[in-house]
Amino acid sequence: MYWKQNISQLKYAKHCDKKDSMFKRCIITGIMAGWAMALSAQSPMTLQEILTTVESKNPGLKMYEAEARAFNEAAKGAYSWMPPEAGAGLFMTPYDTKEIKANPMMHSEGMGFFMVSAQQMFPNRKKQNAEAAWMRSMSTVETERRKVALNELLYTAKKSYYEWVILLKKQAVLDEGSHILDFMIKSAEIRYKNGLGRISAYYKAKAALANIDNMKLMVESELRQKRIMLNSLMYRKADTEFSIDTVYDLKEFSPAIMDSAYLAARRSDIQALQRNMEVNNLQRTAELAKLKPEFGIRYDHMIGLAAQPAQFTVMGMVKFPLAKWSSKMNKAKAESLVWQNESLRSQQQMILNEAAGMAGSARAELETKRKQMRLYETQIVPALRKNFQTMQLGYEQNTEELFELFDAWEALNMTQLEYLDQLKAALLLQAELEKILEIK
Repeated sequence: MYWKQNISQLKYAKHCDKKDSMFKRCIITGIMAGWAMALSAQSPMTLQEILTTVESKNPGLKMYEAEARAFNEAAKGAYSWMPPEAGAGLFMTPYDTKEIKANPMMHSEGMGFFMVSAQQMFPNRKKQNAEAAWMRSMSTVETERRKVALNELLYTAKKSYYEWVILLKKQAVLDEGSHILDFMIKSAEIRYKNGLGRISAYYKAKAALANIDNMKLMVESELRQKRIMLNSLMYRKADTEFSIDTVYDLKEFSPAIMDSAYLAARRSDIQALQRNMEVNNLQRTAELAKLKPEFGIRYDHMIGLAAQPAQFTVMGMVKFPLAKWSSKMNKAKAESLVWQNESLRSQQQMILNEAAGMAGSARAELETKRKQMRLYETQIVPALRKNFQTMQLGYEQNTEELFELFDAWEALNMTQLEYLDQLKAALLLQAELEKILEIK
Protein backbone atom coordinates (compact mmCIF):
# COMPACT_ATOMS: atom_id res chain seq x y z
CA MET A 1 0.00 0.00 0.00
CA TYR A 2 2.81 2.36 0.89
CA TRP A 3 4.60 1.99 -2.48
CA LYS A 4 1.30 2.40 -4.33
CA GLN A 5 0.70 5.60 -2.41
CA ASN A 6 4.17 6.82 -3.32
CA ILE A 7 3.60 5.99 -6.97
CA SER A 8 0.31 7.86 -6.96
CA GLN A 9 2.01 10.85 -5.33
CA LEU A 10 4.73 10.79 -7.96
CA LYS A 11 2.17 10.66 -10.73
CA TYR A 12 0.30 13.58 -9.18
CA ALA A 13 3.55 15.53 -8.85
CA LYS A 14 4.40 14.86 -12.51
CA HIS A 15 0.91 15.89 -13.49
CA CYS A 16 1.33 19.12 -11.52
CA ASP A 17 4.74 19.73 -13.12
CA LYS A 18 3.20 19.24 -16.53
CA LYS A 19 0.46 21.67 -15.64
CA ASP A 20 2.98 24.22 -14.40
CA SER A 21 5.14 23.87 -17.49
CA MET A 22 2.11 24.18 -19.75
CA PHE A 23 1.00 27.24 -17.80
CA LYS A 24 4.45 28.79 -18.18
CA ARG A 25 4.45 27.99 -21.89
CA CYS A 26 1.05 29.60 -22.24
CA ILE A 27 2.28 32.74 -20.49
CA ILE A 28 5.41 32.95 -22.66
CA THR A 29 3.39 32.30 -25.83
CA GLY A 30 0.90 34.95 -24.80
CA ILE A 31 3.64 37.51 -24.18
CA MET A 32 5.32 36.74 -27.50
CA ALA A 33 1.98 36.94 -29.30
CA GLY A 34 1.34 40.29 -27.63
CA TRP A 35 4.71 41.56 -28.79
CA ALA A 36 4.05 40.31 -32.31
CA MET A 37 0.63 41.97 -32.36
CA ALA A 38 2.08 45.22 -31.03
CA LEU A 39 4.79 45.09 -33.69
CA SER A 40 2.32 44.38 -36.48
CA ALA A 41 -0.05 47.03 -35.17
CA GLN A 42 2.72 49.63 -35.29
CA SER A 43 1.75 52.14 -37.94
CA PRO A 44 4.20 52.61 -40.80
CA MET A 45 6.38 55.71 -40.64
CA THR A 46 5.78 58.46 -43.17
CA LEU A 47 8.60 60.36 -44.82
CA GLN A 48 7.84 63.47 -42.76
CA GLU A 49 7.99 61.48 -39.50
CA ILE A 50 11.37 60.06 -40.47
CA LEU A 51 12.73 63.52 -41.35
CA THR A 52 11.44 64.99 -38.08
CA THR A 53 13.10 62.17 -36.10
CA VAL A 54 16.40 62.69 -37.93
CA GLU A 55 16.32 66.42 -37.14
CA SER A 56 15.58 65.91 -33.45
CA LYS A 57 17.70 62.82 -32.69
CA ASN A 58 20.78 62.80 -34.92
CA PRO A 59 23.86 63.51 -32.73
CA GLY A 60 25.75 65.20 -35.56
CA LEU A 61 23.40 68.18 -35.34
CA LYS A 62 23.79 68.52 -31.57
CA MET A 63 27.50 69.12 -32.13
CA TYR A 64 26.75 72.40 -33.95
CA GLU A 65 24.28 73.44 -31.25
CA ALA A 66 26.97 72.89 -28.61
CA GLU A 67 29.51 74.87 -30.65
CA ALA A 68 27.09 77.81 -30.98
CA ARG A 69 26.42 77.70 -27.23
CA ALA A 70 30.16 77.65 -26.57
CA PHE A 71 30.71 80.88 -28.53
CA ASN A 72 27.81 82.58 -26.74
CA GLU A 73 29.27 81.59 -23.37
CA ALA A 74 32.75 82.72 -24.40
CA ALA A 75 31.34 86.13 -25.41
CA LYS A 76 30.43 86.77 -21.78
CA GLY A 77 34.14 86.90 -20.97
CA ALA A 78 34.69 89.86 -23.28
CA TYR A 79 33.66 92.26 -20.49
CA SER A 80 36.26 91.07 -18.00
CA TRP A 81 38.92 93.43 -16.60
CA MET A 82 42.62 92.92 -16.39
CA PRO A 83 43.53 91.46 -12.98
CA PRO A 84 44.77 93.97 -10.38
CA GLU A 85 48.48 93.96 -9.65
CA ALA A 86 49.95 94.28 -6.15
CA GLY A 87 53.44 94.39 -4.77
CA ALA A 88 55.36 94.92 -1.56
CA GLY A 89 59.02 95.55 -0.77
CA LEU A 90 61.72 98.01 0.26
CA PHE A 91 61.80 101.42 -1.44
CA MET A 92 64.87 103.72 -1.59
CA THR A 93 66.59 101.79 1.16
CA PRO A 94 70.39 102.18 1.44
CA TYR A 95 72.70 99.19 1.41
CA ASP A 96 74.44 100.51 4.52
CA THR A 97 72.09 99.50 7.31
CA LYS A 98 73.58 102.13 9.62
CA GLU A 99 72.02 104.85 7.49
CA ILE A 100 68.53 103.33 7.92
CA LYS A 101 68.32 104.17 11.60
CA ALA A 102 67.54 107.69 12.82
CA ASN A 103 70.50 109.58 14.35
CA PRO A 104 69.54 112.60 16.51
CA MET A 105 73.20 113.59 16.83
CA MET A 106 73.45 113.94 13.05
CA HIS A 107 69.92 115.39 12.77
CA SER A 108 69.12 112.41 10.52
CA GLU A 109 65.63 110.86 10.37
CA GLY A 110 66.97 107.71 8.77
CA MET A 111 66.50 106.44 5.27
CA GLY A 112 64.40 103.75 3.57
CA PHE A 113 60.77 102.76 3.28
CA PHE A 114 58.66 99.68 3.19
CA MET A 115 56.27 100.15 0.24
CA VAL A 116 52.92 98.49 -0.60
CA SER A 117 51.79 98.99 -4.22
CA ALA A 118 48.52 98.34 -6.10
CA GLN A 119 47.71 98.88 -9.78
CA GLN A 120 44.55 98.47 -11.91
CA MET A 121 44.02 99.04 -15.64
CA PHE A 122 40.50 99.97 -16.81
CA PRO A 123 39.35 98.35 -20.10
CA ASN A 124 38.11 100.43 -22.98
CA ARG A 125 34.34 99.92 -23.22
CA LYS A 126 34.26 100.23 -27.00
CA LYS A 127 36.92 97.57 -27.29
CA GLN A 128 34.91 95.24 -25.02
CA ASN A 129 31.71 95.79 -27.01
CA ALA A 130 33.51 95.06 -30.27
CA GLU A 131 35.04 91.84 -28.96
CA ALA A 132 31.72 90.67 -27.46
CA ALA A 133 29.87 91.33 -30.73
CA TRP A 134 32.56 89.47 -32.68
CA MET A 135 32.46 86.41 -30.41
CA ARG A 136 28.65 86.28 -30.37
CA SER A 137 28.53 86.47 -34.14
CA MET A 138 30.57 83.26 -34.46
CA SER A 139 27.61 81.31 -33.09
CA THR A 140 25.53 82.39 -36.10
CA VAL A 141 28.03 80.69 -38.40
CA GLU A 142 27.62 77.43 -36.46
CA THR A 143 23.83 77.79 -36.69
CA GLU A 144 24.04 78.02 -40.49
CA ARG A 145 26.51 75.14 -40.63
CA ARG A 146 24.01 73.06 -38.67
CA LYS A 147 21.44 73.78 -41.38
CA VAL A 148 23.94 72.66 -44.03
CA ALA A 149 24.56 69.38 -42.15
CA LEU A 150 20.82 68.90 -41.62
CA ASN A 151 20.18 69.36 -45.34
CA GLU A 152 22.70 66.61 -46.15
CA LEU A 153 21.15 64.26 -43.58
CA LEU A 154 17.62 64.88 -44.86
CA TYR A 155 18.76 64.24 -48.43
CA THR A 156 20.30 60.92 -47.39
CA ALA A 157 17.11 59.99 -45.51
CA LYS A 158 14.87 60.89 -48.49
CA LYS A 159 17.11 58.93 -50.84
CA SER A 160 16.96 55.80 -48.65
CA TYR A 161 13.20 56.23 -48.16
CA TYR A 162 12.43 56.53 -51.88
CA GLU A 163 14.70 53.59 -52.70
CA TRP A 164 12.87 51.55 -50.05
CA VAL A 165 9.50 52.46 -51.66
CA ILE A 166 10.73 51.33 -55.09
CA LEU A 167 12.13 48.09 -53.65
CA LEU A 168 8.73 47.27 -52.13
CA LYS A 169 7.05 47.90 -55.49
CA LYS A 170 9.64 45.71 -57.22
CA GLN A 171 8.98 43.05 -54.65
CA ALA A 172 5.28 43.12 -55.56
CA VAL A 173 6.10 42.80 -59.28
CA LEU A 174 8.45 39.88 -58.58
CA ASP A 175 5.81 38.15 -56.44
CA GLU A 176 3.29 38.51 -59.24
CA GLY A 177 5.86 37.11 -61.68
CA SER A 178 6.50 34.14 -59.40
CA HIS A 179 2.79 33.27 -59.32
CA ILE A 180 2.49 33.56 -63.11
CA LEU A 181 5.59 31.44 -63.78
CA ASP A 182 4.46 28.86 -61.25
CA PHE A 183 1.15 28.64 -63.12
CA MET A 184 2.99 28.24 -66.44
CA ILE A 185 5.26 25.50 -65.12
CA LYS A 186 2.49 23.46 -63.50
CA SER A 187 0.22 23.89 -66.53
CA ALA A 188 3.01 22.82 -68.91
CA GLU A 189 3.74 19.72 -66.82
CA ILE A 190 0.07 18.66 -66.83
CA ARG A 191 -0.32 19.29 -70.56
CA TYR A 192 2.87 17.48 -71.43
CA LYS A 193 1.81 14.43 -69.39
CA ASN A 194 -1.52 14.40 -71.19
CA GLY A 195 0.10 14.94 -74.59
CA LEU A 196 -1.65 18.30 -75.06
CA GLY A 197 1.38 20.56 -75.28
CA ARG A 198 5.08 20.86 -76.00
CA ILE A 199 7.79 21.34 -73.41
CA SER A 200 9.81 23.86 -75.47
CA ALA A 201 9.37 26.91 -73.14
CA TYR A 202 9.11 24.88 -69.94
CA TYR A 203 12.78 25.18 -68.99
CA LYS A 204 12.85 28.86 -69.88
CA ALA A 205 10.03 29.40 -67.38
CA LYS A 206 11.87 27.39 -64.69
CA ALA A 207 15.05 29.41 -65.28
CA ALA A 208 13.07 32.66 -65.15
CA LEU A 209 11.48 31.55 -61.85
CA ALA A 210 14.92 30.84 -60.37
CA ASN A 211 16.14 34.22 -61.63
CA ILE A 212 13.19 35.93 -59.93
CA ASP A 213 14.03 34.13 -56.68
CA ASN A 214 17.57 35.45 -57.03
CA MET A 215 16.26 38.99 -57.60
CA LYS A 216 14.03 38.64 -54.52
CA LEU A 217 17.09 37.81 -52.40
CA MET A 218 18.85 40.91 -53.72
CA VAL A 219 15.78 43.07 -53.01
CA GLU A 220 15.50 41.71 -49.45
CA SER A 221 19.18 42.46 -48.86
CA GLU A 222 18.77 46.02 -50.13
CA LEU A 223 15.67 46.48 -47.97
CA ARG A 224 17.69 45.54 -44.88
CA GLN A 225 20.38 48.03 -45.90
CA LYS A 226 17.84 50.84 -46.26
CA ARG A 227 16.32 50.01 -42.87
CA ILE A 228 19.77 50.05 -41.25
CA MET A 229 20.62 53.38 -42.93
CA LEU A 230 17.41 55.06 -41.76
CA ASN A 231 17.80 53.65 -38.24
CA SER A 232 21.32 55.06 -38.17
CA LEU A 233 20.13 58.49 -39.34
CA MET A 234 17.38 58.46 -36.68
CA TYR A 235 19.96 57.43 -34.03
CA ARG A 236 18.28 54.11 -33.28
CA LYS A 237 19.55 50.55 -33.06
CA ALA A 238 20.45 49.28 -36.51
CA ASP A 239 18.25 46.19 -36.19
CA THR A 240 15.10 48.08 -35.09
CA GLU A 241 12.20 46.77 -37.15
CA PHE A 242 9.79 49.24 -38.69
CA SER A 243 7.84 49.74 -41.89
CA ILE A 244 7.29 52.77 -44.08
CA ASP A 245 4.31 54.34 -45.77
CA THR A 246 4.77 53.79 -49.51
CA VAL A 247 2.82 56.92 -50.47
CA TYR A 248 4.98 59.36 -52.44
CA ASP A 249 4.40 62.68 -54.13
CA LEU A 250 6.04 63.95 -57.32
CA LYS A 251 6.22 67.71 -57.00
CA GLU A 252 6.22 70.50 -59.56
CA PHE A 253 9.15 72.94 -59.51
CA SER A 254 8.88 76.45 -60.89
CA PRO A 255 11.54 77.82 -63.30
CA ALA A 256 12.15 80.52 -60.67
CA ILE A 257 14.30 78.02 -58.74
CA MET A 258 17.24 78.88 -61.02
CA ASP A 259 17.18 82.54 -59.97
CA SER A 260 20.36 83.49 -58.08
CA ALA A 261 18.56 85.71 -55.57
CA TYR A 262 16.10 82.89 -54.79
CA LEU A 263 18.93 80.41 -54.25
CA ALA A 264 20.98 82.85 -52.18
CA ALA A 265 18.05 83.38 -49.80
CA ARG A 266 17.41 79.64 -49.33
CA ARG A 267 20.80 77.95 -49.21
CA SER A 268 22.43 77.62 -45.82
CA ASP A 269 25.95 77.26 -47.18
CA ILE A 270 25.66 80.69 -48.83
CA GLN A 271 24.15 82.12 -45.64
CA ALA A 272 27.01 80.56 -43.66
CA LEU A 273 29.50 82.38 -45.89
CA GLN A 274 27.52 85.59 -45.39
CA ARG A 275 27.62 85.11 -41.61
CA ASN A 276 31.34 84.42 -41.92
CA MET A 277 31.85 87.75 -43.68
CA GLU A 278 29.91 89.49 -40.93
CA VAL A 279 32.14 87.77 -38.37
CA ASN A 280 35.22 89.00 -40.24
CA ASN A 281 33.86 92.55 -40.28
CA LEU A 282 33.22 92.43 -36.53
CA GLN A 283 36.64 90.90 -35.92
CA ARG A 284 38.20 93.71 -37.94
CA THR A 285 36.33 96.24 -35.80
CA ALA A 286 37.62 94.45 -32.70
CA GLU A 287 41.20 94.52 -34.01
CA LEU A 288 41.00 98.25 -34.72
CA ALA A 289 39.41 98.82 -31.30
CA LYS A 290 42.57 97.39 -29.75
CA LEU A 291 44.35 100.51 -31.01
CA LYS A 292 42.31 102.69 -28.65
CA PRO A 293 44.06 103.89 -25.46
CA GLU A 294 43.44 102.24 -22.09
CA PHE A 295 43.69 104.01 -18.74
CA GLY A 296 44.66 102.84 -15.30
CA ILE A 297 45.64 103.95 -11.81
CA ARG A 298 48.51 103.11 -9.46
CA TYR A 299 48.71 103.69 -5.72
CA ASP A 300 51.86 103.30 -3.62
CA HIS A 301 51.95 103.53 0.21
CA MET A 302 55.38 103.92 1.89
CA ILE A 303 56.08 103.36 5.56
CA GLY A 304 59.35 104.83 6.86
CA LEU A 305 61.76 102.33 8.37
CA ALA A 306 62.96 104.91 10.91
CA ALA A 307 61.63 108.38 11.73
CA GLN A 308 60.55 109.13 8.18
CA PRO A 309 56.82 109.99 7.90
CA ALA A 310 54.46 107.73 5.88
CA GLN A 311 54.14 108.80 2.26
CA PHE A 312 52.06 107.85 -0.77
CA THR A 313 52.00 108.11 -4.54
CA VAL A 314 48.95 108.16 -6.81
CA MET A 315 49.58 107.93 -10.55
CA GLY A 316 47.31 107.77 -13.57
CA MET A 317 48.49 105.54 -16.44
CA VAL A 318 47.62 105.22 -20.11
CA LYS A 319 48.53 102.73 -22.84
CA PHE A 320 49.17 104.09 -26.32
CA PRO A 321 48.72 101.15 -28.76
CA LEU A 322 48.59 103.66 -31.62
CA ALA A 323 52.37 103.89 -31.59
CA LYS A 324 53.76 102.75 -34.92
CA TRP A 325 55.93 100.00 -33.49
CA SER A 326 53.07 98.49 -31.46
CA SER A 327 50.15 98.71 -33.92
CA LYS A 328 51.58 96.82 -36.90
CA MET A 329 50.09 93.44 -35.94
CA ASN A 330 46.55 94.77 -35.41
CA LYS A 331 46.56 96.77 -38.64
CA ALA A 332 47.90 93.80 -40.62
CA LYS A 333 45.22 91.52 -39.17
CA ALA A 334 42.49 94.05 -40.04
CA GLU A 335 43.76 94.27 -43.63
CA SER A 336 43.91 90.46 -44.00
CA LEU A 337 40.23 90.20 -42.95
CA VAL A 338 39.27 92.52 -45.82
CA TRP A 339 40.85 90.12 -48.31
CA GLN A 340 39.33 87.11 -46.59
CA ASN A 341 35.92 88.62 -47.25
CA GLU A 342 36.81 89.07 -50.92
CA SER A 343 37.61 85.36 -51.06
CA LEU A 344 34.31 84.48 -49.40
CA ARG A 345 32.36 86.63 -51.88
CA SER A 346 33.99 84.80 -54.78
CA GLN A 347 33.14 81.50 -53.10
CA GLN A 348 29.51 82.61 -52.79
CA GLN A 349 29.34 83.40 -56.49
CA MET A 350 30.90 80.05 -57.36
CA ILE A 351 28.36 78.14 -55.22
CA LEU A 352 25.44 80.15 -56.63
CA ASN A 353 26.54 79.52 -60.21
CA GLU A 354 27.02 75.80 -59.57
CA ALA A 355 23.70 75.47 -57.70
CA ALA A 356 21.76 77.29 -60.44
CA GLY A 357 23.24 74.98 -63.07
CA MET A 358 22.52 71.84 -61.05
CA ALA A 359 18.95 72.98 -60.27
CA GLY A 360 18.22 73.74 -63.91
CA SER A 361 19.69 70.44 -65.11
CA ALA A 362 17.85 68.39 -62.47
CA ARG A 363 14.54 70.15 -63.20
CA ALA A 364 14.86 69.54 -66.96
CA GLU A 365 15.72 65.88 -66.42
CA LEU A 366 12.83 65.50 -63.98
CA GLU A 367 10.42 66.90 -66.56
CA THR A 368 11.71 64.34 -69.09
CA LYS A 369 11.22 61.54 -66.55
CA ARG A 370 7.65 62.70 -65.94
CA LYS A 371 6.84 62.45 -69.65
CA GLN A 372 8.47 59.03 -69.91
CA MET A 373 6.56 57.76 -66.89
CA ARG A 374 3.29 59.11 -68.29
CA LEU A 375 3.91 57.06 -71.47
CA TYR A 376 4.62 53.96 -69.38
CA GLU A 377 1.49 54.48 -67.25
CA THR A 378 -0.96 55.33 -70.02
CA GLN A 379 0.27 53.37 -73.03
CA ILE A 380 3.21 50.98 -72.71
CA VAL A 381 2.36 49.00 -69.55
CA PRO A 382 -1.45 48.82 -70.21
CA ALA A 383 -0.82 47.60 -73.78
CA LEU A 384 1.63 44.90 -72.67
CA ARG A 385 -0.73 43.82 -69.87
CA LYS A 386 -3.59 43.49 -72.39
CA ASN A 387 -1.28 41.49 -74.65
CA PHE A 388 -0.38 39.15 -71.76
CA GLN A 389 -4.00 38.72 -70.72
CA THR A 390 -4.96 37.90 -74.34
CA MET A 391 -2.14 35.34 -74.58
CA GLN A 392 -3.13 33.84 -71.23
CA LEU A 393 -6.74 33.46 -72.37
CA GLY A 394 -5.57 31.89 -75.63
CA TYR A 395 -3.26 29.54 -73.77
CA GLU A 396 -6.09 28.43 -71.48
CA GLN A 397 -8.22 27.79 -74.59
CA ASN A 398 -5.36 25.88 -76.28
CA THR A 399 -5.02 28.41 -79.10
CA GLU A 400 -1.63 29.78 -78.00
CA GLU A 401 1.64 28.10 -77.08
CA LEU A 402 3.54 28.38 -73.80
CA PHE A 403 6.51 30.16 -75.35
CA GLU A 404 4.20 32.89 -76.68
CA LEU A 405 2.65 33.33 -73.23
CA PHE A 406 6.14 33.38 -71.68
CA ASP A 407 7.35 36.03 -74.13
CA ALA A 408 4.28 38.18 -73.36
CA TRP A 409 4.89 37.88 -69.61
CA GLU A 410 8.63 38.55 -69.99
CA ALA A 411 7.96 41.75 -71.95
CA LEU A 412 5.43 42.91 -69.34
CA ASN A 413 7.68 42.04 -66.42
CA MET A 414 10.75 43.79 -67.85
CA THR A 415 8.71 46.87 -68.73
CA GLN A 416 7.22 47.09 -65.24
CA LEU A 417 10.72 46.92 -63.74
CA GLU A 418 11.93 49.55 -66.23
CA TYR A 419 9.03 51.79 -65.20
CA LEU A 420 10.02 51.40 -61.53
CA ASP A 421 13.61 52.32 -62.43
CA GLN A 422 12.31 55.47 -64.13
CA LEU A 423 10.18 56.25 -61.07
CA LYS A 424 13.18 55.75 -58.79
CA ALA A 425 15.28 58.10 -60.94
CA ALA A 426 12.49 60.71 -60.80
CA LEU A 427 12.15 60.48 -57.02
CA LEU A 428 15.92 60.74 -56.53
CA LEU A 429 16.01 63.76 -58.84
CA GLN A 430 13.26 65.31 -56.74
CA ALA A 431 15.27 64.63 -53.58
CA GLU A 432 18.33 66.23 -55.20
CA LEU A 433 16.33 69.30 -56.20
CA GLU A 434 14.95 69.60 -52.68
CA LYS A 435 18.52 69.36 -51.39
CA ILE A 436 19.67 72.15 -53.74
CA LEU A 437 16.70 74.32 -52.70
CA GLU A 438 16.83 73.15 -49.05
CA ILE A 439 13.19 72.10 -48.99
CA LYS A 440 12.39 69.79 -46.08
